[in-house]
Order: sequence, then structure tokens, then C-alpha cells
Amino acid sequence: MNSSTRPSNDEQIIALLRLHDTSGMSLLYDKYSGALFGAILRVVHSQEIAEEVLQDTFTKAWRNFESYDNSKGRLFTWLINIARNSAIDATRQKGFNRQNQSLENVVNTIDTQQSTSINPETIDMKQLTERLSPEYKDLIDLIYFQGYTQSEAAEALNIPLGTVKTRVRAAMVRLKEFFN
Repeated sequence: MNSSTRPSNDEQIIALLRLHDTSGMSLLYDKYSGALFGAILRVVHSQEIAEEVLQDTFTKAWRNFESYDNSKGRLFTWLINIARNSAIDATRQKGFNRQNQSLENVVNTIDTQQSTSINPETIDMKQLTERLSPEYKDLIDLIYFQGYTQSEAAEALNIPLGTVKTRVRAAMVRLKEFFN
């Protein structure tokens, strides 16, 4: 299969993986390895350990793919849960002497265009977002806690992408106000 005919959407990747087709695993890795690596690195704080955990994440995904149920969540969400658990296990096994952080507290953003001076590692971000109005809270939950891109959030909520971007910016401003 050449790159111009290779499927890239999750449904096609899932179909290949259900057939135990290794090209599905290659596509899965190409599509999600960068985001997963960034999330893992924020938990383990070591490039070498993050690389091991990333490999372990994809190995577990391949071995246990029959447990994936797309009616319970997106493929990325399933993968990020495997990555989070593997990263936490790695910190325990490697003798880390600090409190384990969940990916919710680390707030890994897939969309690198957003920047903020808030350090999510020092606050309970999930609790703070509960103080936002529902249209902001829902977007922040999808994008920062569930790993949706802004485009995916727009599609999921059936609102224009521009509205998503505006609301995310407004939500960040509102979150910053909580610290003043």
C-alpha cells in the first residue's frame, strides 16, 4: 500500500488492526506516537524512559486490541489511557520518589498553538475548570483532558472551528483570572 492510498482515519486503522494487519499498527504509530510520547515524557521526565514506555504502550495496544471498544471512546483516548498507566507503572518500577501525576494534571495539549502562563503541574486544573461556564468547561474537557484536537472538538460539539478557538482562548483568560 503506498502512502497515497494508506488510510489515516481511525475507522480504517481499527479495521486493519482487527484483522491483525501490521500495516494498521504502522499507521497507528505514525498518527499517534508524537502525541503519546509528549504525554508520557511529561509524566516520566526522562527521554529514555519515555521511549521505553511508548514502545510498551504500542506493544500492549497490539496485544490487547480486541479489548478496544469504539462505543466506549475514541481510539486516541484508549491509547492515552494505556500510555498513562504504563508511564505511572514505569515511574514506580524505576524508583521515582515523587508523587505520580496523571495526564489530567499534566494537561498535555495536542494543539501547540495555545500557550498560557499557567503551570498545570502545580494546580488542580480539573477542579478549576468546574468553575467555568458549560460551553467553556466542555471544550476544555475535550481538548485538554480527553486529547481532542480543536477540529475534533468542533465536530463533536457541532460548532464552527472558529468558535472553538475563540472559546478556548476565552476559557484560558478566565482560568488566568482565577489566579489574580
